[in-house]
Amino acid sequence: MERKKTKIVLDADVIIHFIEANSFSLLPEIFPEYEYVVLDIVYNEISKNNKTKTFIDNYFLYFHKLKKETFAPKGESMKEYFLLQRTFGKGESACMVYCRDNQDVLGSSNLKDIKDYCLKNNITYLTTLDFLYFAYCRKKMTQQECSEFMQAVNNAGSKLPIIDITQYTCTVQI
Repeated sequence: MERKKTKIVLDADVIIHFIEANSFSLLPEIFPEYEYVVLDIVYNEISKNNKTKTFIDNYFLYFHKLKKETFAPKGESMKEYFLLQRTFGKGESACMVYCRDNQDVLGSSNLKDIKDYCLKNNITYLTTLDFLYFAYCRKKMTQQECSEFMQAVNNAGSKLPIIDITQYTCTVQI
């Protein structure tokens, strides 16, 4: 029996950061060995902004390195999803349950929301800075490009620490 390919399930914040920095097409290239997924619930969240919706729709249409999947939990997973929604957003809750059920990797920068749940449920997660770190280590971005990325995200109104990517310590092994 063939082992299923691990997916990176993207939450809205990581998608938005990469769009804000005009680097979205780079995102699936950082870990080309993984499938990238946007759950329908996350898609609905990011589609509230017409510019983001148009961008993502075009990406789905013309590039096939990112797939949209329906989140359809059953039984205990449905119960868990509704319990998580009491504290977290729909997208984060869906991504965490999906990754827990499928042993996939979560792409989210909402550490205060996801970290404890991910540690408790043995879910590997990557933040925007982790993606940048791996892009830098894999020579897909230079140090300067990483700095410009962080600045662009902050200039667009998101909050991303501006750090020296060469000094960043990524705790994720993927």
